[in-house]
Amino acid sequence: MNIVIVEDDINMRKSLEIALGDYDEFNVKAYKSAIEALKKLDDNVDVIVTDINMPGLDGLEFIKELGGKFDVIIMTGNATLNRAIESVRLGVKDFLTKPFDVETLVTAIKRTKALSQKQKVKKEQVDDKGSFVGNSPNLQKVLDIAAKAARTDVSVMIMGESGVGKELFANFIHKNSKRKNEPFMAINMAAIPENLLESELYGYEKGAFTDATSTKKGLFELANGGTLFLDEIGEMPINLQPKLLRALQEREIVRVGASKPIKIDVRIVCATNANLQDKIKNGEFREDLFYRLNTVPLLVPPLRERRDEILSIALFALKKACDEYELGIKFFSDEAKNELLSYNYPGNIRELISIVERAAILSNDSEILKEDLFIYAKK
Repeated sequence: MNIVIVEDDINMRKSLEIALGDYDEFNVKAYKSAIEALKKLDDNVDVIVTDINMPGLDGLEFIKELGGKFDVIIMTGNATLNRAIESVRLGVKDFLTKPFDVETLVTAIKRTKALSQKQKVKKEQVDDKGSFVGNSPNLQKVLDIAAKAARTDVSVMIMGESGVGKELFANFIHKNSKRKNEPFMAINMAAIPENLLESELYGYEKGAFTDATSTKKGLFELANGGTLFLDEIGEMPINLQPKLLRALQEREIVRVGASKPIKIDVRIVCATNANLQDKIKNGEFREDLFYRLNTVPLLVPPLRERRDEILSIALFALKKACDEYELGIKFFSDEAKNELLSYNYPGNIRELISIVERAAILSNDSEILKEDLFIYAKK
């Protein structure tokens, strides 16, 4: 197994390299910085073990640069919940707090590799519908259009209410395209402050602004060859839209603080729960950008129009919650099933999953009753 250690502290780096080197199954390489590691990494790496606090490029920025291509374990001397959550969101498989012994690290490495292999097998076994659990005529119609769009490189605009699973459709399009083995990167326009959005998308040069202590690639570069999913595109500030339009038209971007353009090869998928035509009329969204992004419109119906899927999704969410929280085997009573089927779900799939998870945790017995759902409080 090929292991890479990234640690700026020379004593820690050497100690880990020597300790792991005692295991015949490990082939270990160590680097003093994330920047050095990025220059020398190849596709044969199985697991990367990296410090989170490093000069130049810290662990979290390093993971972003890796673009999900490698399994990563983070180690830190000052673990905080926020950084742990951020690292998990970026795909980190394990989070170790210093000091730890070599046996703990070896266990984490083996667990990470085993999980990666299990996920790979599971991914290969997934059918063409990917992560979609339910099945209904309305869902199948949308999937048919998405599958046709996936075979091309055209821009797709996914429209629908909040919580209907728009990112699932974006992933479906990516996984059924010729770019499926390349990165899939996503950004929510509503979740990023306006002053940070430009640098997140296009990256920046060292010295571009006060905190720019090193050059950083943006999502366009990280997604190169693959797919970039722009969620809640309707929330993109109007003053940043011309730069996006130019990137799509010219197939090149310019980092913040730079003047030299960088060529890109990225497939764009967008999503919105807003009425973009109204935003165009109100001067909040560029009409030319809309037509550039809306080559194939994909309208995802709300869950209330896909009732055939409700129980399938609920059962899937229940099993997942029981496994994750070690709740044993639980099931819905007939009254609970009827209650689930009769509710309209203004929050769509996201709300259904939340209802099921809460019921699984709070129910006293294996059988989940109508009262455990607390849906009556929402009606």
